[in-house]
Parts: sequence; structure tokens; C-alpha cells
Amino acid sequence: MRPSLISHDDAHEVLSWPEAVDALRDGHRLPKAEMRDLLFGPPGAVMLSRAARIEGIGYGVKAESVFESNAAIGLPNTHGAVLLYAADTGVLRAVIEARCITDLKTAADSVLGATLLARPDSRELVIVGAGAVAANLAHAYSALFPALERISIWARRPDQAQALCAKLATLPVAVRPVTDLPAALASADIVSSATPAQQPVLRGGWIRPGTHVDLIGAFTAQMREADDALIASAQLYVDSHETTRHIGEIAAPIASGAIPSDHVIGDLYDLVGGQVPLSRTPETITAFKNGGGAHFDLMIADRLLKKLGL
Repeated sequence: MRPSLISHDDAHEVLSWPEAVDALRDGHRLPKAEMRDLLFGPPGAVMLSRAARIEGIGYGVKAESVFESNAAIGLPNTHGAVLLYAADTGVLRAVIEARCITDLKTAADSVLGATLLARPDSRELVIVGAGAVAANLAHAYSALFPALERISIWARRPDQAQALCAKLATLPVAVRPVTDLPAALASADIVSSATPAQQPVLRGGWIRPGTHVDLIGAFTAQMREADDALIASAQLYVDSHETTRHIGEIAAPIASGAIPSDHVIGDLYDLVGGQVPLSRTPETITAFKNGGGAHFDLMIADRLLKKLGL
């Protein structure tokens, strides 16, 4: 049996954002995934390979290069493929261009966390960063949070924020670029950060009570977007204990003593399964660390193939 070869163009817009979020929610109701990660290469030019097995879905591997300097020469930062194998026979079902799976799972991961932790009546979203992930976040949040009225976008280069806002002009909510990040955060209900920052871009003193903070960019021990004060003051959740414990956002404040080793309350398996208590008040700051993982790619890839009838 020949595997299906699926390009980004083949898969583009096959799954809606609500369908992608549902795929992850449903996947976290299945037995917990087995996972293995491999990361190597110099800073800014790494190869990341992630593999997972989920009973009821099968096996998946994503191998992807991440070259941060590519943007300067007009190339995407990431290149790779997702391989999906049948649960019962191990037959290779499909080879899927990684970009379409990564786009869907990254934003859907964060938005699933937000549907469980943020106030459902949230009206203002601030996105930190203006790359491809930021664009996907704007679409996903506007699709899953119907009360949203405004999305503000901040980037280190204001021209990037302006350009992204122009591309998002067709969204059903108002979108604006902002240059003063602390001022924008003063009225935010949800903050979603997707940058390759090595040093925090979000400070605890800038976050108002009741805000949900969604942290996406950091994926190595050297990277972090939130400072110790923010991590310490928030009710902290992660998408996966296994794939986030090494990330600077979690590991650095534990190592420095800024937070205890048990500061993380739970992950998506705990949240979807109702295994951790939610004690949000109007003043509670919640934080969600999106670390990704091959099990998310596997859940999305399986749902995509099913939607395509494969």
C-alpha cells in the first residue's frame, strides 16, 4: 500500500480551527501518549525530531529543521515532514509536509488551553510577535472566542506588526498594531506570545489581574518569554509535562528558586480529564506553556487524513 503524500497546498484549510481544537481535545481523552524527542545543533540552527504513539491512533514522527536566520534571506524558518503509521500494522499511512500540521497544532494547542483557563467572555487579545504563528493565533482565537472585540499586535519591529495587521483586516474583530507593549497589556484579557526570545519580553508587573497568558515561543533551555515574577504569580499549566520541563520558562525559575518544583498545576491531560481543580477568580492570572510535542502532530495528522477520507 503506497502512502499518501500530502503537501501544504493539499491540506490547506481542510480542517477549521474549531475542528483542530476538537482533534486535540479528543486526543487527550485517549490513553496517554508515549513520546521521545531528539534536539541537536547549534543555537538558531537546530534539528528537532519528535515521535509519539497513541493507542487508538498509531505512531507519528516529525523531523523538522529550525533555522532562525532564514527569514533574513526570504525562506521559512522551519522545514520538515510528518510521517504517520497505522496502529495495527505499522504501515506508513502518509507523509505530510510538516508546515501544515505545525501551523494547525501550535495555535490549536494554545487555544485549547485558553478555552479551559481564560475567561470565556474575554474581549481583548494581545499577540506578542508578528510571524506566521502570530497570524495563525489571530485566526484561531477569533474563531474560538466569539466575545473577542479587538486584537492588538506588538513586535520588536513595528513595521512587521503593521504588515500583519493589514493581512488580518478581514477578521471579524478589529486588529491594530501597538508600539507600547505595557500599555497594551494593561487592558488585555488574553496575552499570547510567540517569539524566539532568549530573554523575557513579558514582565509580571505588566500583567493585570484576571489575564490569561499563553506562552509559545520558547522550546529550549536557553529560551524564555516570561520573567520569574510572571511565572511565580500565575496559576501555571503546561500542555505536556514531558515536553516542557526542560524549557527555560519552567526550568530556569525552578533552578533559581523563584518557584517550587511543583509549581506547575497540571497539563492538558489533567485539564481535559478534569483531574486538576480550577480555582480561577476574577483576579487570577493563569499561564499556559505551549511546548508542543509529537502527540499533538499525531492527533492533528490523524484528523486531517480522516477528513480527507484517507
